[in-house]
Amino acid sequence: MRLLERGDTGELHLTNPIPNDAIPEIPRYAILSHTWGDEEVSFEDMADGTAKKKAGYAKMQFCGDQAWLDGLKYFWVDTCCINKSDKVELEHALNSMFRWYREAAKCYVYLADVPAKEHSANSNGSLELAFQKCRWFTRGWTLQELIAPTIIEFYSKERERLGDKKSLEEELHAITGIPLKALQGSPLSDFSVPERMTWMDKRDTKYEEDKVYALFGIFDVHIPVIYGEGLQKALKRLRDKINEDYLCLAKLWPTDPRDPRDEKERIELEKGGLLVDAYRWVFDNSDFNRWRDSPESRLLWIKGDPGKGKTMLLCGIINELEQPITTNAQLPCYEG
Repeated sequence: MRLLERGDTGELHLTNPIPNDAIPEIPRYAILSHTWGDEEVSFEDMADGTAKKKAGYAKMQFCGDQAWLDGLKYFWVDTCCINKSDKVELEHALNSMFRWYREAAKCYVYLADVPAKEHSANSNGSLELAFQKCRWFTRGWTLQELIAPTIIEFYSKERERLGDKKSLEEELHAITGIPLKALQGSPLSDFSVPERMTWMDKRDTKYEEDKVYALFGIFDVHIPVIYGEGLQKALKRLRDKINEDYLCLAKLWPTDPRDPRDEKERIELEKGGLLVDAYRWVFDNSDFNRWRDSPESRLLWIKGDPGKGKTMLLCGIINELEQPITTNAQLPCYEG
């Protein structure tokens, strides 16, 4: 890991790399989350002394100054703290980035397209609308930057503090669809693999593979980075790794009794996800809808021969019933 250091007079310079096995030597640091634009400062710009000529230097100065005010001398910015010409360093950084954001003392989110509160009336709509529509919520890498850090502060393009992760959690939940418990720091293993996958649905990345690579930390996996492999191959490698890790852990679990939620996740992983057409039909079935809508309904029993798709059907029904429930109906079970 390589950090930026702010001097007493505000000058910025890169530190020497901190070895991977020297974690205790990493000082407390702040970290910047932002969307890339034109003239970002690169590692090479910092090395040859041309960084100040780039427009992106202003964001770095903001991060350094804010960290200094918060008692932090060091900070990290993705544009220039990684030597991207070194493939080994780049791969290590992509696999470590979630941890780096999680272990930061503070994360500052700089929203270049959100005006300060006092200017919001002149920015074609309210501050709330500008916040909802900002580009930060559409980018792939900012997903982990939202979830990993404990302390996140949001700033407008004029560097005015808009709020923090706690005070804005309802807005963050409404905009992203990410459960409040995930935003509040609950273990990500509490959320199923398919659910975590959906958190990336409305986000995009410059390189298609990055939609997968940006999920490494969300699933706590480490796999090689292969730009050019395409989205589907990258996704398959991610799924294979998740499945491999999950099944290894499953061997350590007691065989009886086993949490049905664990069984459901294992089934979905082994089958590579659910086939929607194999279970959606049941939601149009009148008998099922009577059971679901009746406040007196209790147990749904599905009976059928082995291999007829009962498991796929039940997993789909459970996913549906995990949406807001208005009845006291119990989860289904089956015989076969």
